[in-house]
Amino acid sequence: MTRIARPDPEMSNSVMPVDPSALSIIRYPDPRLRARCRAIERVDETVVAVARRMLELMHQAPGVGLAAPQVGLNWRLFVACPSTNPEDDAVFINPSISPVGRQLAEYEEGCLSLPEIEVSVMRPAEVTIEATGLDGRTFQMSGDGLAARVWQHELDHLDGVLIIDRATPTDRLASQRKLRELEEEFKPVGR
Repeated sequence: MTRIARPDPEMSNSVMPVDPSALSIIRYPDPRLRARCRAIERVDETVVAVARRMLELMHQAPGVGLAAPQVGLNWRLFVACPSTNPEDDAVFINPSISPVGRQLAEYEEGCLSLPEIEVSVMRPAEVTIEATGLDGRTFQMSGDGLAARVWQHELDHLDGVLIIDRATPTDRLASQRKLRELEEEFKPVGR
């Protein structure tokens, strides 16, 4: 079990049981994708098991990144592997990102929680990320290209931001039909 820091003073600290084997990727418009996630207070065996399961799901999908809210958890955690080589798997707990320089780059992005939707997103071309690893130690990395993009995309998830929120008006309009389909699929039976 994992203790999750809850910055909201109205909420008490509590232990949150999780069965990592039951985790699966959730889809838009599930409201859990819009929540701002809470910091992980400490790295324990549940956090490690969840991260391993998330890496499994990411590779099965296949994808290059997966954030905790995409498996229904309100945790500041994401996994990434821009190279798609499992030896390069990385886990980022309580991450923060800083742009390096002012150069921006536009690139088509997709999302495992928004299947069949790709939109152009403008992001800083190079960033530095600071996070805690599964060993409980803080680390820092700099990256550009796909790595920088994946880290920023996944960090957006931890703040409840989706690629459709960053899309150009043209891409947003082009995605409307598929978004409606996802919304219809999400509705409970009988409504």
